[in-house]
Amino acid sequence: MQVIKDRMCAEIEGEMAVFLIGMRINKPWKIHKWLPVAMAMPRMLRELGQKPELGFLGAHTWFSRTIVVLQYWRSIDDLYAYAKNRNAAHLPAWAAFNRAIGKSGDVGVWHETYKIRPGDYETIYANMPLFGLAKATKAVSASGHRESAAARLKQA
Repeated sequence: MQVIKDRMCAEIEGEMAVFLIGMRINKPWKIHKWLPVAMAMPRMLRELGQKPELGFLGAHTWFSRTIVVLQYWRSIDDLYAYAKNRNAAHLPAWAAFNRAIGKSGDVGVWHETYKIRPGDYETIYANMPLFGLAKATKAVSASGHRESAAARLKQA
């Protein structure tokens, strides 16, 4: 990945959604329980990457005992439509989780959803490759009227 030495920020038009989702391996020795859960997300991300019409803009993933996937969506409606789509990978994965894990405590799952309105976000990237919201949407120079965090939030 090419490092951009300039200060950059993200620019989006309209509303969008930020979705954090992940799992926590509560009982590491139960590989047969957590591995299928961990393998479900890459399948969903591949599907989403192949079908831009679903509204998925991009993601970053971090692995540890708690796995975190940061996702960007064109809208909350697109995110919810995917979650409920009977022809997509999510519903079968969710049903499999409930059958295999349920309330056993072996594997935890979680998510957080944020609706981002125009002007209600602020980003800065310095000496970074394209990342985060700027990678998922549009990267622009953090100069001029975008020099400060307050200005980027349109409060200056």
